[in-house]
Amino acid sequence: MGGSSPCASCKLLRRRCAKDCIFAPYFPSDDPHKFAIVHKVFGASNVSKMLQEIPVHQRVDAVSSLVYEANARVRDPVYGCVGAISYLQNQVSQLQMQLAATQAEMICIQMQQEPTLPTQLDQDDEKALLLAGSNNFMNNIPQHFNFASTSNVIQDPLKRESLWT
Repeated sequence: MGGSSPCASCKLLRRRCAKDCIFAPYFPSDDPHKFAIVHKVFGASNVSKMLQEIPVHQRVDAVSSLVYEANARVRDPVYGCVGAISYLQNQVSQLQMQLAATQAEMICIQMQQEPTLPTQLDQDDEKALLLAGSNNFMNNIPQHFNFASTSNVIQDPLKRESLWT
């Protein structure tokens, strides 16, 4: 920062904060814990190298990600933020199952509350439905089916002779 108070990085590392300090814009002196945790997990040299490789307009997001990952690594040294993501995915899955069960229960309750339809038809109505259904079925059979012949002989249409003898 040059002149004013040094950034959190330079304070922690006990060095003079240069005017072009790469840490100064992202680790202000009023939040020393932010750099301390990143330094503990990644190391100041590695963080410096990462920030130099990233375009300036993306560095704020990169520092935010580093802080998040460092905090996650301190809480869970083995899995880090992947452990948190896995936990949240598991929670979402459990909530989806609860939602499906609740929706199914709601459907059952709705079906129980609906009035039931009459289940018995008059015999005349039943016969009329059967006849109408069978006529409709026969009318929908494609015309290229020919059921006129009852023989079990298959003929080749080009040779006009029997394939079975």
